[in-house]
Amino acid sequence: MPAVVETQSQIILTRRLGKIPVRNLWLLMLYASDLYRHFGTNKVDVEDNPEDIADLVAEILYHQVEERMMRNLSYGYESKVAVINRVRGRIDTLTTERHRLLEKGKVCCRFDELTIDTPRNRYVRSALECLTKLNIRPTLAHKCRALMFSLERLGVTKAKPINYSGKSERFGRHDISDQKMVAAADLAFTLALPTEFDGQFHLASPDNQKEWLRKLFEKAVAGFYAGALDKREWRVLAGKQFNWQISDKSSGIDEILPSMKTDIIIDNRVSGERLVIDTKFNSVTAKGWHREETLRSGYIYQMYAYLRSQEITTEPKSLKSIGMLLHPTIDKEVTERVTIQNHPIWFCTVNLGEPAKSIRERLLLLTQMAFRKTEKDQGQY
Repeated sequence: MPAVVETQSQIILTRRLGKIPVRNLWLLMLYASDLYRHFGTNKVDVEDNPEDIADLVAEILYHQVEERMMRNLSYGYESKVAVINRVRGRIDTLTTERHRLLEKGKVCCRFDELTIDTPRNRYVRSALECLTKLNIRPTLAHKCRALMFSLERLGVTKAKPINYSGKSERFGRHDISDQKMVAAADLAFTLALPTEFDGQFHLASPDNQKEWLRKLFEKAVAGFYAGALDKREWRVLAGKQFNWQISDKSSGIDEILPSMKTDIIIDNRVSGERLVIDTKFNSVTAKGWHREETLRSGYIYQMYAYLRSQEITTEPKSLKSIGMLLHPTIDKEVTERVTIQNHPIWFCTVNLGEPAKSIRERLLLLTQMAFRKTEKDQGQY
């Protein structure tokens, strides 16, 4: 039986979404998840073996849930409406009078009840069930099923909460230990998406598929740099909004002037240098009018606006900030650079058809090249 399960797992991981192997999609999902920051020294091993990501997520979720159960799961309040024989909370006067409940010695009340059957706990229970369908190790699958039944015995129902996500959760000091557990549950549901081509999940159209991949690629690159770069030396910002340096304006311009929002900003805390990365999910070049290939002019204008609009004469580093347009590819790599009015702009790709280790090394190499080249331009090397 273990041999059969391993074969099924290998089949899943060698499938592709478009031309991208599923195992590399799992890697991008790992980078994009909140769980990536919690891995510590384990993350490199997983990147070398992306087929183990589902097993690792199952192990983390299992141990987190087991630990929370030993210390009691988090409780929450749930709004209820019930017909009872004593007043509790607020009386629903209309229902009570309509059904003449007072004559029967009862009253309809609306109240909040402390319960373990919270959306968070139901979400985690559903994530355990989801992982058992990803062909994880049989021993792990057995542990996840046993934990599911334990949660049900405690009163956590099977129904997965609608429109619930760990991204929208707010954790206080009393339940901060749930954060890692919910992050693992989030990733468990995400891992299920590209493996269920013949099952529950279907992408509605090629356009939707491309948009989903574009957002995944953007979040993965930002998540990777946030987790892989030393926080003592680097600061990584995702989705930062730039402001125009406005000296004068009309009364209605604020309602129609577009804002500028970058995908990723990497600041070097030591040198004060800045790298602005804009991710794109298409080829780095397009067919030109008079030549076979040309860079996309609209992207260059966009990056030029990002860099030049943030120049401040009193801050010399802002006059030489770096830009990078980062595209995925599944064939040849591109690494080109041009300096426009003191701003180096890089045009780069990362090959999503390569092994996971190569993807990691490529992403790290790009930032090293960008900052080192700037140092050379400044005469430091």
